[in-house]
Amino acid sequence: MIAVMLMSVALIAGLCVLAYTLAVYALPFMLAVEAARFAYATGSGLIGAGLVGLVIGAVAYGLLVFAFTSLRSPVLRLIVALVFAAPAAVAGYALIHGITREAVPSEIWRQIFCIIGGGVVGVSALLRLAPPMNGPPT
Repeated sequence: MIAVMLMSVALIAGLCVLAYTLAVYALPFMLAVEAARFAYATGSGLIGAGLVGLVIGAVAYGLLVFAFTSLRSPVLRLIVALVFAAPAAVAGYALIHGITREAVPSEIWRQIFCIIGGGVVGVSALLRLAPPMNGPPT
């Protein structure tokens, strides 16, 4: 019985890490899903829609990273970073809201946890674009 409880805690922790990692890439994922839905609705079939979504998601992520690294103006870099991080923060908020829906009876505490979770995921998405502080100059 204890082994099953420990395995379930490990599984939940692993799923939270996976969901957190995927939430950081929310904008490219959302663009990929919408492109795949559009391609499927126009008759490309399941495999074609999947390929279109995969390509669009990779291109969107590549463009965001390229724009962030090629821009020199701090204001423009901040705008690109916020475009990348805002959907990630919303995804983090929704993730925590889904996890705590039945576990936290107080609506106020649930909102507090959701806001903190969304903030952590949004800041993490910002930090993924930021260069390392003590790294070699590029």
